[in-house]
Amino acid sequence: MSKEKFYITTAIAYSSRKPHFGNTYEIIMTDAVARFQRAMGKDVYFLTGADEHGQKIEECAAAAGITPQQYVDGVSGEIRRIWDRMNVSYDQFIRTTDKKHVDSVQHIFKKFYDQGDIYKSEYEGWYCVPCESFFTETQAVDGKCPDCGRPVERSKEEAYFFRMSNYTDRLMKHIEEHPEFIEPELRKKEMVNNFLKAGLQDLCVSRSSFKWGIPVQFDDRHVIYVWVDALSNYITALGYDPDKAEQDELFNHYWPADVHIIGKDILRFHTIYWPIFLMALGLPLPKKVFGHPWFNSGVDKMSKSRGNVIYADALADLISVDGVRYYALSEMPYAADGSITYESVVNRYNTDLANNLGNLVSRTHAMTAKYFGGVVPTPGAEEGPDADLKATVKAAIEQSCRQMEAFHVADSLDTIFGMLRRANKYIDETMPWALAKDEPSRPRLATVLYNLLETIRVGAVLLTSYIPETAEKIFSILATDKTDFASISEFGALTVGAALGEGQTLFARIDEAKFLADRAKEQETAEKVEQKEETASEVEPLAPQITFDDFMKADLRVAKVLVCEKLPKAKKLLRLEVDLGFEQRQIVSGIAKDYTPEDLIGKKVIVVANLAPAKLCGVESNGMLLASGGDRIRVVFLDDDAPLGDRIH
Repeated sequence: MSKEKFYITTAIAYSSRKPHFGNTYEIIMTDAVARFQRAMGKDVYFLTGADEHGQKIEECAAAAGITPQQYVDGVSGEIRRIWDRMNVSYDQFIRTTDKKHVDSVQHIFKKFYDQGDIYKSEYEGWYCVPCESFFTETQAVDGKCPDCGRPVERSKEEAYFFRMSNYTDRLMKHIEEHPEFIEPELRKKEMVNNFLKAGLQDLCVSRSSFKWGIPVQFDDRHVIYVWVDALSNYITALGYDPDKAEQDELFNHYWPADVHIIGKDILRFHTIYWPIFLMALGLPLPKKVFGHPWFNSGVDKMSKSRGNVIYADALADLISVDGVRYYALSEMPYAADGSITYESVVNRYNTDLANNLGNLVSRTHAMTAKYFGGVVPTPGAEEGPDADLKATVKAAIEQSCRQMEAFHVADSLDTIFGMLRRANKYIDETMPWALAKDEPSRPRLATVLYNLLETIRVGAVLLTSYIPETAEKIFSILATDKTDFASISEFGALTVGAALGEGQTLFARIDEAKFLADRAKEQETAEKVEQKEETASEVEPLAPQITFDDFMKADLRVAKVLVCEKLPKAKKLLRLEVDLGFEQRQIVSGIAKDYTPEDLIGKKVIVVANLAPAKLCGVESNGMLLASGGDRIRVVFLDDDAPLGDRIH
């Protein structure tokens, strides 16, 4: 009989920077779910990858002085390295610069256009570069992105639009008939109330103001909107292409997806735009979209600008890969945001991994070695707390599996570790060391140690999905091949008389004071380096020396700004009309990023008056304002009593 298929995906990571701990949580969680579903006997296909197009990447590449392709090659390589370091068992890592994906996305866009879902018009509104998202006047409150809180830019350009309204009623009907489609429930309410009931505007699905994207096949002045591009990866990775007469077997077998695991910040794209695109393609919708919360650094959002970023690979160097996986999975609630601080990392590691799990395995192995020569003893009659321990184990298996099926990952782990805590309590209740002193009590001692060894084995089977390397170590310590879920259907599968393997320390306890002191020192060093780099970058090297005669060739004059306005086709340019006292002239200046026309009108400035005329965006400029450069431009203003036309010496 063929296995039941299970297709699971992460959102593909945006290739603008190295992923931090919060970004890495998603791949760890998805991997745990994928491993669990494999353990349940399903035919799992696990997709992840990198989103490599968009304006932000084009800007990052320009700042780095390399091509966008070179830039994403580096970042995507880093993303994959970290995913591999976290022991992620993905089946495919897709990149949106892959030719197969590019070709398919172009064909998808063309299909939308040919069937009338896409039309050409002009876009004017607010755009968030980091989120690659468009917003209306009402959505961009106080000029900020409603998703990430960063400033949005005013954008006006020719673009293609998708007729979202054609599919709104159909999508609403699907959500109503499939209550499990969007989870958690509160996320579904946000999407329905904030977007669908408010009415969907047609979506801008191309850009013409930058070039780093998939070109529109029939209009190469445009690149395809990054979210059409990125979302399509879930089907192009399986070989889907609307131009094919027959789809690939991989697509026919695994689509629709059983679940898309994504961050709550991109839920709108996955539960509104993506289903509508699929409807337009005539394809079935994914069964579920699960929007997980964020990992904050303490109570603040994790961001490099705040200096509170923690990277999963760096943390793994300190507490092991499974230490990172365990913290990520155990600290993220089902619906509320999780939190990470170095203090909580140490506390969780020492309490759960070193004390609860590690100590249980170490003590049990040591007592078995000491009292029974390292051989699994034969259990005898059941007494005292034995029945309660076994009942706890049985309940933990059933409950942790139910919780994992429902994506309550942290709750599932807590159930398993609750079982381990019960085993530690069982040691205190039965006192094996006391039983060992009395020869008639040896059968009872054998029962106690067998029950502990079997509970540890069950725990290792359950933990395989979460901390797989640790589970394998425990199987090695027990020297057992009973490692699958079928082996824990009944308590007592551990082979009596089998010799245990070598003992080993699973998690060495961390010295909290030293650990925190070392992290504080690292942070201080990093801040000093950053400050030094910022200071160095602020000061440009001196230009080559000039003579006095060279300097005197520049005719600097006092002028008053009479008129100032933005150039409609240039975001950075202002057009000024200035009065030099003896004449008026027009100057175009690239200071719009830091100055509004109101900042300049009526002010007296210094003008390079003998600069040869030049055309900027088709407008003639006769002179230049004197200003300092850098991250922020600062125009040199003069006192109101400075006579117009005076030469500056």
